[in-house]
Amino acid sequence: MPKLRVGLLFGGRSTEHEVSVVSATNVLRALDPARYAPVLIGIDHDGRWFVAESEAGILPEAVFSSQHAVEVAPSLSGGLALLRARGEGSPLRAPLDIVFPIAHGRFGEDGTLQGLLDLAGIAYVGGGVLASAVGMDKVVQKRVLRDSGVPVVEWLDISRHEFELDPDGFAATVEDRFGYPVFAKPVNTGSSVGIHKARSREELVRALKDAGRYDLRVMVERAVEARELECSVLGGYRPEVSVVGEIIPSHEFYDYEAKYVSEDTRLVIPARIPEAVSDRIREYAARAFRAIDCWGMARADFFLDKRNGELFLNELNTLPGMTEGSLYWRAWEASGIRLPELVNRLIELGLERGREKAALEIRYRR
Repeated sequence: MPKLRVGLLFGGRSTEHEVSVVSATNVLRALDPARYAPVLIGIDHDGRWFVAESEAGILPEAVFSSQHAVEVAPSLSGGLALLRARGEGSPLRAPLDIVFPIAHGRFGEDGTLQGLLDLAGIAYVGGGVLASAVGMDKVVQKRVLRDSGVPVVEWLDISRHEFELDPDGFAATVEDRFGYPVFAKPVNTGSSVGIHKARSREELVRALKDAGRYDLRVMVERAVEARELECSVLGGYRPEVSVVGEIIPSHEFYDYEAKYVSEDTRLVIPARIPEAVSDRIREYAARAFRAIDCWGMARADFFLDKRNGELFLNELNTLPGMTEGSLYWRAWEASGIRLPELVNRLIELGLERGREKAALEIRYRR
């Protein structure tokens, strides 16, 4: 039986480029060499695409020096000849069976890449355009989850343009609504990039200006003194949910440094919480997964208020990290599914969704 050709797509034009490369390396090591023939496809910070065969022992970080550049161009037959490589002996001389996108952040998990793959008719792992876009947009996601009966933290959002016209006016609105402290965030980023805790108007204005470096829309959330609890979701129409884990950050909150740099951040799996709380978390995670039409995988991040036990879904991440310290695969490992099996199941789910899409009618028949 021939091996499945899996395009492992990583990097990208985002602030999470380096995290993506590390995630891709972990996924590559988990792929069964007897079953899969990985093809490494890297997107550099400037948006240039490169490709290399992994069987030669090359790791993702080395792909950007590959001699094989990639172009995306229309084919003569009218379709999209995605990933057409220039040069002789390209690893893309044969078609891919499926793409495993592990490009975090903008242009990777926001639906942009997923739309490109859909146009090309290539099966891929993870959520589609809608789920990816909603999952990336913190404000739209909150609205969808709230309407689905999933509790979320209160927020206010504003365009960067409007904020720059009257920063003190927006700050005054935030003060009237929430007081301090609050969290200021870009609407569309991951890995806690551009997120700050503000305790005064001066800090808030400064934090929102920094958040505006990363997105055209910014938001403010009421600060919750909370335990940070997470669980992992796997599946399609009937998603499974892992055991719940707890993040104990080395910093005041779970920022980029605490996630990827500090060695003092701890994961406790399973979390030491009452069974009733764990059941509620897992039920909300499955409900949120279905609410945004997700597929394949997601990580659900919750806040458990230390004062009153109130539970909030902070974020559903549709393309969770796969680094050594990432909770997504570690929670599944604690639930009895090791990383190689998890990767197999994600690929099978991607192929299943690809077959369903390919079977849809594209011509109206009376």
